[in-house]
This record gives sequence, structure tokens and C-alpha cells, in this order.
Amino acid sequence: MSYEERGTWVYLLVTAGTWAAYAVVLLNRDGPLVDVTYKGALLWAIGLAIVGTVVARILVEVFTRGDQKTDERDRDVNRRGEYVAGTVLGVAMVGPLALTLAEARHFWNANAMYAAFVLAAVVGSVVKLVAYRRGF
Repeated sequence: MSYEERGTWVYLLVTAGTWAAYAVVLLNRDGPLVDVTYKGALLWAIGLAIVGTVVARILVEVFTRGDQKTDERDRDVNRRGEYVAGTVLGVAMVGPLALTLAEARHFWNANAMYAAFVLAAVVGSVVKLVAYRRGF
């Protein structure tokens, strides 16, 4: 497994894990979902995803042996995955835009945006991992 592939796994697992933890925190709060206080949990989830990815990537660098250089294939895989992720993000952001135009509550707008970013990260990572395993 290449260095960049390990980094993609880290990004996928941390991003999906923090989103899942955020969802569990929200669902375990008392009262109707739209009335729960979500801002702190949302900011914590985003912050932990960023910090967790950085720390996990550093740990991968420290504890894995082997070549940490990227080659042309890594750049092509990354370009393809980021292109697909950007496309997914662009399409997925139609949902929060529609919610905004419909004057939905901030809770739904914020969570739809977060879900769009997570979806883009997950899809982009999966595309990269498939490209690493099966090629283009």
C-alpha cells in the first residue's frame, strides 16, 4: 500500500467517523431534533475531523516504513478523486441552497451543508481507493 493510499484511508475513516459521532451526539439529545443545540457539536465535529486527520496522518508517517514519495500515478489518482469529489460537492450543495430558498430552519441548512462536505469527502476517497486497487 502506497503512502498516499494510507493517507486516503486516514482521511476517509476520520471524516466518516467524526460525522457518525456527530450524528450520535445529536440523536441522543433530548427534545425534537430541530430544537437541539447543534452549533457546538457541529463545530467540534469539524474541528476534530481536521485535527484528527492531521494527527493520524502524522502517525502514519511516523509508524510506517517505506517510501513516502509520490509518483505520477499518485498524482493522477488524487486528481481523479478530487475532480469527482468536487463534482459531488457541487451537486450536493443544491440541497442546502434549496433549503435556504425555502427559508428552512438554520439547523437543516447547516446539517445539509455538513452532510454535503462529508459526502464529497467519502465519495472522493472511495474513488481514489478504487483507483489504487483496480486502476482507472
